Amino acid sequence: MKLVYTSPPKNPDNKGMSDSTFHAPRLAINRVYTRGGDGGQTSLAGGQRVSKDALRIEAYGTVDELNAWVGLARATVHEVAARHAPVAGLAAILLRVQHELFNLGSILATLPEDQHPRQARVTDVEIERLEREIDRMNEPLPRLRSFVLPGDSRLNAELHVCRTVCRRAERLLVALARQESIPPEAVRYLNRLSDALFVWCRWVSDASGVAETLWEPDHSASGQAASGQAGAGENVE
Repeated sequence: MKLVYTSPPKNPDNKGMSDSTFHAPRLAINRVYTRGGDGGQTSLAGGQRVSKDALRIEAYGTVDELNAWVGLARATVHEVAARHAPVAGLAAILLRVQHELFNLGSILATLPEDQHPRQARVTDVEIERLEREIDRMNEPLPRLRSFVLPGDSRLNAELHVCRTVCRRAERLLVALARQESIPPEAVRYLNRLSDALFVWCRWVSDASGVAETLWEPDHSASGQAASGQAGAGENVE
C-alpha cells in the first residue's frame, strides 16, 4: 500500500485553522500494492526503511490486529443489542477505542524526531476516560471468587480475545521501550485498556443475563478422576 504524506498547511495567521486537538490524517492511499515491501522492508511515517519484523513494526502491527478484533466485537454488540438493549451503549465506546488505537498506531509508526505537536496519539485524557468507564461499569458486577473463563457468549469470547491481544501489544511496547523512545502514555493506555476489556467481558454477560463460568481447578481431568466423576464427553463415541 502506497501512503503519500503531505505537509501541514502553511497558515501563519491561523486563519481558518481547526480547533481540533489533532491534525486530520495527511496521507493519500493512491495504490494498494507497490511491490516495495517484497524484499521484507516497510516504511515508517518519516520515510525510514526498516525490516518488517522490526520490534516497532511488530508493536504497531499488533495494535492494528487489536483494532480489527475490537471492530469484530463492536459488530457483535449491534447483534446482541437487538435482544438485550442495555448492551447497545458499548458500541460507541468500542468505536472510540478504535479511533484511539489508530492514534496510538500513528505515533508508534513515527520516530521521535519526525513527530509534530498535533500528531494523533493517546494521552492522559484517554487513560482517565477508560478509568472512569471501568469504575462505572464494574460497580454493579458481582464480586469474583475466582478467575473467569472466556466463552459464556460469542461477544464475551470476542472481548476476551481483544483483552489478550491487548496484553500482547503491551508486552511488545514494553520491550520496544527498552530499545527505543516511545511515549510513556502508550504503555499506560494499553494497560488500562486491557483492564477495561476485562470489565466489559463481565459487563456484557451481566447485561445479557448470561451466567459467568468461573475457573474450577477440580473440573480438570485430574480432579474428576480423583473424585470418581466421569468427564465431559467421556462416553462420546
